[in-house]
Amino acid sequence: MSPWVEKYRPKNYPDIKGQDIAIAKIKKFLEEFNVGKLTKKNQKALVLYGPPGTGKTTIAHVVANETHSEIFELNASDLRNKSKLKEILRPAIEQQSLIKKSKVILVDEADGISSIDRGGLSELIALIEMTTYPMIITANDIWNRKLSPLRRKSELVQLKEINYKIIKDVLFNILKKEKLFVNQNIITSIATRAKGDIRAAINDLQSVSRMKDPSILEFHEREKEVDIFNALKLIFKGKPNKKTLRVFDSVNMSIDNIILWVEENIPAEYSGIELAKAYDRLSKVDVFKGRIYKQQYWRFLVYENALLSFGISSAKESIKTGFTSYKKPSRILKIWLNNRKTAKKKTIAKKYASYVHVGFKRAMKEFPIISQIIKTNPEIQKELKLDEDELTYLNR
Repeated sequence: MSPWVEKYRPKNYPDIKGQDIAIAKIKKFLEEFNVGKLTKKNQKALVLYGPPGTGKTTIAHVVANETHSEIFELNASDLRNKSKLKEILRPAIEQQSLIKKSKVILVDEADGISSIDRGGLSELIALIEMTTYPMIITANDIWNRKLSPLRRKSELVQLKEINYKIIKDVLFNILKKEKLFVNQNIITSIATRAKGDIRAAINDLQSVSRMKDPSILEFHEREKEVDIFNALKLIFKGKPNKKTLRVFDSVNMSIDNIILWVEENIPAEYSGIELAKAYDRLSKVDVFKGRIYKQQYWRFLVYENALLSFGISSAKESIKTGFTSYKKPSRILKIWLNNRKTAKKKTIAKKYASYVHVGFKRAMKEFPIISQIIKTNPEIQKELKLDEDELTYLNR
């Protein structure tokens, strides 16, 4: 059984509940942006702000889906200085999308820029003025004094906590689709104690749906969603306890992404025997992850979560102090960059395979030879209808 939070994650505007005013403002911004009449001086980014758990990042992905756009996503923690912005974000803004007709640039958690700003904020504003793609920026606290320049260059859209009645409707719709029944009083209890966090409510509903007598379950009021940085701080620096076991429940991120974050930052906190223990437990997380995917035995999630949180936390020999700058997983960016490099190769190979009636896999395998043939023959290029980006790739 797959997690319901993924199965019923919003994909289109109508799927987003309780944010009608915000969605209307977002649509208006996109319409005005796409008109193309804005000058560099009055062009703005779209800032989605509000408390954790209101769906800021999810909405950005919905916007990309609704506009048939590729989404380029970066966390502001990677963009804290001018050089990083030029190295990572500027190329994404300057290059055309290879996969879809357009692109959406998402800069997540802009609060991170203001904490260690080495020219990052001024460079971000310069990129807002030059981009030809809509830029969406998310923030928990946009009213931070240091973000004042960003506010002046942005269209601010506030996302509010979801009313418990709306959450109830969402839960009932899920039960209807799953052809299951849960007592209405229990649904109300789940909705009210979720404190506006639909993701948490759906997780509770899925747990309850498996119980023979859900009335015996005690619902504890959930803590507000925490960002991945605070979760890592609790894991790596804090004393392992019951709270540690549940810390990732409040992080609005898939378990696979959380694993990458933990893997990337273990060496920043642990060394020696601590490092060995932490990696040993992380390897066991990967074992259970494999069993879940192969056997579809989702109860193993309990062990996966326990090892990833309490297990990693208990690998240290003493409580740690001091500030550590946690980094976004480099593997995510490397995978994206690699996909960008191979995208042109695949489209050329696909056109060639169709033209000469051979298999796509064969065309990819023989691409070094095929590319030389196409490169030196303008007539073949014309027959294949290669676009400018594909020609540039061949002549690189």
